[in-house]
Amino acid sequence: MRNIKIAHREAESWSDWVAIAAMRTLRLGMDFFTGYKHDEDVALSKKDPKNANVKKSFAMNERKWMVRFIFLESVAGVPGMVGASLRHLQSLRRMKRDNGWIETLLEEAYNERMHLLTFMKMAEPGWFMRLMVIGAQGVFYNAMFISYLMSPRICHRFVGYLEEEAVLTYTRAIADIEAGRLPKWEKLQAPEIAVTYWKMPEGHRSMKDLLLYIRADEAKHREVNHTLGNLQQKLDPNPFVSTYVDPSQPHPSKGIENIRPTGWEREEVL
Repeated sequence: MRNIKIAHREAESWSDWVAIAAMRTLRLGMDFFTGYKHDEDVALSKKDPKNANVKKSFAMNERKWMVRFIFLESVAGVPGMVGASLRHLQSLRRMKRDNGWIETLLEEAYNERMHLLTFMKMAEPGWFMRLMVIGAQGVFYNAMFISYLMSPRICHRFVGYLEEEAVLTYTRAIADIEAGRLPKWEKLQAPEIAVTYWKMPEGHRSMKDLLLYIRADEAKHREVNHTLGNLQQKLDPNPFVSTYVDPSQPHPSKGIENIRPTGWEREEVL
């Protein structure tokens, strides 16, 4: 988990540019409402997260980080459920199997919801935050629904880019804890729901440990969606639940032992 790195997949086609433009638009809105200042050099791995932009007007404290986490996770739980439900209905209409995609997308949606429920045990959003989440979710769900009908590939690439931002967010928060900028979190322990879900061992249940677990999840979603965005959407099997001829060779899996930050190319998994 500690080896998770910030990474960015370069856009290679017009569909990639559409996906990254949509992600940046969403991020700008999220940055505005959560008081977060994006540091492009950190995002591109040109600067250590501990040296991120910390100007007074954009310095993040515990409350601002928590608001960002809750807002981010309330949105991040939508794409997996949208994709899974549409692929489920498509499977029923075509009377054919889905090649394993539905399971992985549902797992992603459930995992993101657990992130949100964990943070909800640590903070109680006010009415304004709840209104923002309701509004954002209403717009985002319907936008994802229509977009997935039009181009699942662009949607998975979009989610891959969104998860890149999630990894960046949690990496910067972890760096803030390590740099002593978040004193209230230095001794804060993870809630019981997190300890049970991630099976956190005794002595490794701090706020920093919790963010390491969540960042690893987001890094996995980043890999999964960038990989799915490389495949033929209606024909290719899900490589994350496939059986491989030579399992000793690096291949996609549900774990993080062979994680590829920018995803696996189609020719590598088929």
